[in-house]
Amino acid sequence: MSRTSELLTSRIASGIQRRSEGVPWDNSFSLLDTSIPMGRRYLTKTTSHARETGGHGGQPTSFTIAFQPIVDVSREHVWGYEALVRGENGESAASIFAQVEEPRKHHFDQACRQRAIEMAGRLFPDERTRLSVNFLPDHEQVPKAAMRASLDAASRAGLRPNQLMFEFTETGHFGDLGGTANLVEKYRDLGLLTALDDFGSGYSGLLRLAGLQPDFLKIDMGLVRNISADKRRQAIVAAVVSLARALDIDLIAEGVETREESTALRELGITLFQGFHYARPTIGTLPPVMVS
Repeated sequence: MSRTSELLTSRIASGIQRRSEGVPWDNSFSLLDTSIPMGRRYLTKTTSHARETGGHGGQPTSFTIAFQPIVDVSREHVWGYEALVRGENGESAASIFAQVEEPRKHHFDQACRQRAIEMAGRLFPDERTRLSVNFLPDHEQVPKAAMRASLDAASRAGLRPNQLMFEFTETGHFGDLGGTANLVEKYRDLGLLTALDDFGSGYSGLLRLAGLQPDFLKIDMGLVRNISADKRRQAIVAAVVSLARALDIDLIAEGVETREESTALRELGITLFQGFHYARPTIGTLPPVMVS
């Protein structure tokens, strides 16, 4: 085993402790742009829709959807958008999900995903634009239900299956990894894309990577931060790039905030980026994007 591979394994084993810094599963992009009239209209519709899900004590949990672009810098265009759950007042996804009673979390998760698909069908410019949605893998039977519900929602919204990407977070609880891997294969057979999110932030990323074989890996922002000046992070990400190429997996670097980080990652061979450097998420509409 090379020194770089040893470093990668050791680093992932110890984890990049961004969770201890309070960063939630959706990148903690909690910007609420209430100046956009379209966003207000979607917020009103979404709040009404969310009353079906129920929070603590039967009270409704209101939510809306923000979109943040994933940019392909090699082609200088927007590859797709990640849908991020937000509260009426800009609350993060973590705080919104905390209001939902455990037995109803999977239902709420599906409601968020279907709302994102519905909005994407209205907002996306063409059939080449992808929608990335988060997914909770820790409920029995949810993967099959999520697949059916998402495909139905996509059909109603005029989106093709290959425009949808399901993100499994590395730090989430997968339960039966083998069962999840079988479902990922079924997703792929239907044309859906899959991604392992937050790669490098947990303790079992390599095992899940081997078991799931996703279409995409999203490199955790903990590895991206200040990578231009950090030789260790450069070595780790270089090893991840090599590993992904060997497994025929595409990479997305998330949490890119500076030009220096973008340049360093491009020099390592990554071309898909998501982060404040390119665009902040906006409520109910697609934000303006810097693609160069």
